[in-house]
Amino acid sequence: MRTISKLYLDFDSFFATAEQHFNPALRDRAVGVVPLDSPHTSCIAISGQAKARGLRSGASVKEARSKIPDMLFVVARHDVYVRLHHRILETVEACLPIEDVRSIDELVCHLLPGQAADGAALGERIKSALSQQFSEVLTCSIGMASTELLAKIAAERYKPDGLCVLFDEDLPEALADLPLRKLPGISDGIERRLNLANIHTFEALWRLGPTQCRTIWRNIEGERFWNELHGKTVERPETQKRMFGHSRILPGDWRSKEKVAMCARQLCLSAARRLRRTQWRATRLSLSFKGDGASLSTHDLPARKLPMHDLSMHNKSIRKNNSKLRWKEELPFAPARDDHTFLQALSQGLTRSEESLTFKPRSVHVTLHGLVDTASMTHDLFDTHTTEAGSRTTEQDRLKWEQLSDVMDSLRANFGPQAISLGPREEMPGGYVGAKIAFGRIPDDADFDQAPVADEDTQFCLTINS
Repeated sequence: MRTISKLYLDFDSFFATAEQHFNPALRDRAVGVVPLDSPHTSCIAISGQAKARGLRSGASVKEARSKIPDMLFVVARHDVYVRLHHRILETVEACLPIEDVRSIDELVCHLLPGQAADGAALGERIKSALSQQFSEVLTCSIGMASTELLAKIAAERYKPDGLCVLFDEDLPEALADLPLRKLPGISDGIERRLNLANIHTFEALWRLGPTQCRTIWRNIEGERFWNELHGKTVERPETQKRMFGHSRILPGDWRSKEKVAMCARQLCLSAARRLRRTQWRATRLSLSFKGDGASLSTHDLPARKLPMHDLSMHNKSIRKNNSKLRWKEELPFAPARDDHTFLQALSQGLTRSEESLTFKPRSVHVTLHGLVDTASMTHDLFDTHTTEAGSRTTEQDRLKWEQLSDVMDSLRANFGPQAISLGPREEMPGGYVGAKIAFGRIPDDADFDQAPVADEDTQFCLTINS
């Protein structure tokens, strides 16, 4: 019996089509969405019109300008996209219950036998509802199959604005022309391993067994991939939260020591606010930087000699890999959820970076991890903790800082995200510090630390479009 049980919906060039939806003047134009108004940045999304003229997502503004001189650029508006996302979910739910939201522009639905009986008609009904509720430019591609993996493959089969129903009985012939790299779950590394095993086509991949896939993937994901590819539903363990972190690519005028520290503080405080909305406490903070190009000259290095411990950390932390420079430091502390503890650890990390960093950071990353459940915590027998800097804090001190952090969160919730801050606060170019949409994470309303941007208020790039 030809059955389908999953529907996968994937919006086409979501950020770019969202901008075209809200501003009709952008429709039928090549549009690029960039993180900030700078000629030195890259596109995080481009419209279908730009793709039709040979441009690819991720292209630099310089490359885009050379290929499409009349291209328009707008600054990403993450709060606008999140609000649109929630309205889209309501529209889809009116047609079909949503099983899970995979990202800002992807979702999956489970189909009952009656719903799957005429899958193509159901897909067209969803497309029609979205077009009527929003506009024709906000298109999506829909795939239906027996498993989520196959449905996702089907959704990507005829983008943009595609519709594909894929039956198990039609495999592998129905996907024989599909390059391996186009399959979800096959990265460059996995493709190289498949090629080494003399697997170069979809049909060759199809003929593998589950044990062979597990060997090539080097973990259980290979066997799960095989099962989903062959129409067998796989129950996956619930994902456990492991960290709260944010990163930021720095504009050229934000790569000084002072500006880097300001950015790191804002990223840290944003991660802390997210953590406090859960039951978790963190026990570690990681601070890392990435750069590109050559290291700084010896004239730019610290004047004083590094201690042997720091020199060892320096040698381990800074390395050149594919022309990218990296530096990382991890700082432990007692289980905490307050801004004071995290900022103290961050300050130590920044001090160490000043002593050993040999390049100007292009991006900064702050992560709170080593999570422990507050409910399962046991109290310190001696009620004290000595930090790496040598200062001693008691549990009573930490409780006071936690209460202060909670009060500040409450004030921001009641009077706006900019009502109060711990220490100075400077607006970053592009805004949305800690509230940018990432794959698999959709920011909450509480993540945004600035006044909402109106849907119709397109943020044109003045420095690029002029």
